[in-house]
Amino acid sequence: MLSISLPGTTPSQDYYDCRYAVLRQPLGFDRGAELLEDDNQAIHAWVRLDGKVVAVGRAHLIPSGTDGSGTDHKGPGAAKIPGFGPLTDGDNHPAIQIRQMGTIDQYRRRGLAAKVLIALEQAAKEHLHANLGLLQAREHAIPFYLSQGWHIIDEPYEISGIGPHRSMMKRL
Repeated sequence: MLSISLPGTTPSQDYYDCRYAVLRQPLGFDRGAELLEDDNQAIHAWVRLDGKVVAVGRAHLIPSGTDGSGTDHKGPGAAKIPGFGPLTDGDNHPAIQIRQMGTIDQYRRRGLAAKVLIALEQAAKEHLHANLGLLQAREHAIPFYLSQGWHIIDEPYEISGIGPHRSMMKRL
């Protein structure tokens, strides 16, 4: 079952448990690295199957006049993430960033991440009036995003402690 929470609400702990298990624990991060400073301002989407959250993602509005650069997670030792070149053009706001997309291994290849991504895109258009989506994809996730209509917009780069990434965008 697909669920969404809009800005001003907080997802359940099992949403964050899934986010940690898929995205942070495999890289050796401590608990808390799955939390972002602006989680209460983001749209969150998740799929619950077999009584547990198995796929997650979030979208947040990139503040006007900024390029979307920031830190990878809340707390000390967070890696810096680069900005997005398309945001230097004022016509590309309002824009959102998709982050923290992940699916538990045994639930992959069932279309769950696509459901989460589509829900985030639609909610961002409706509630945040976004016209552009941006994201920073880990290398192994790039084929998925390409299959969903996203386009690579830069050369490969490294996010410290996470690995190689490519920035991608999609007109919403």
